[in-house]
Amino acid sequence: MKYLFSSTVLALTILGLTSGPASAQGPGLGGPQPGATTAPIDGGASLLLAAGAAYGLRRLRRSGRA
Repeated sequence: MKYLFSSTVLALTILGLTSGPASAQGPGLGGPQPGATTAPIDGGASLLLAAGAAYGLRRLRRSGRA
């Protein structure tokens, strides 16, 4: 029980000492503001989904389950 307590205290101490330097910096006040990203979410994912569904149906029909 004493080993568990001491290892927990040690882990929390290490975590407390390293969490300060690991925090991210804010965006700052100067400089131009970045624009919104206009990347399309779909980007061909619907074609990949349709191709995967067609391939799955083909495999099911060949195995005789559908």
